[in-house]
Amino acid sequence: MSDQEVINVDKEVHEGKLFAILAYIPILCFAPLFLKKDNRFAYFHAKQGLILLIGEVLAAVFSVIPFFGVIIQFAAIVMFSLVSVWGIIQVLMGQYWKMPYVYNIAEKINI
Repeated sequence: MSDQEVINVDKEVHEGKLFAILAYIPILCFAPLFLKKDNRFAYFHAKQGLILLIGEVLAAVFSVIPFFGVIIQFAAIVMFSLVSVWGIIQVLMGQYWKMPYVYNIAEKINI
C-alpha cells in the first residue's frame, strides 16, 4: 500500500467511526446504511449491524414459545449485546472486524 492509500484509509476510518458505532445499536444501523453508504468503513459495520438486528427480531419472534421462548430470548439478548459491544470496540480501534457467521451473510447484502 502506498502512503497515499494509507492516508485515505485512515481518513475514511476516522470519518466513519461515529456511524460505524451506530451500526451496532439496534435500529440505528439504518443510519450508516443510508447516510454513509459512500464510506466503506461505516458501511462494512452497518451491514453486520443489520444482520444482528435481524437476529434480534427473530429472537423476539421465538420468545412467544412457552418456556423455551424466554430462554431463547435471554440467551439472544446476552449474545447480541456482547457481540455488539465487541463490534464497537473494534470500530474504536479502527478495525474491519469480520464477525464469524455474520460477515458471510452481510457480504451478500447490497443496499
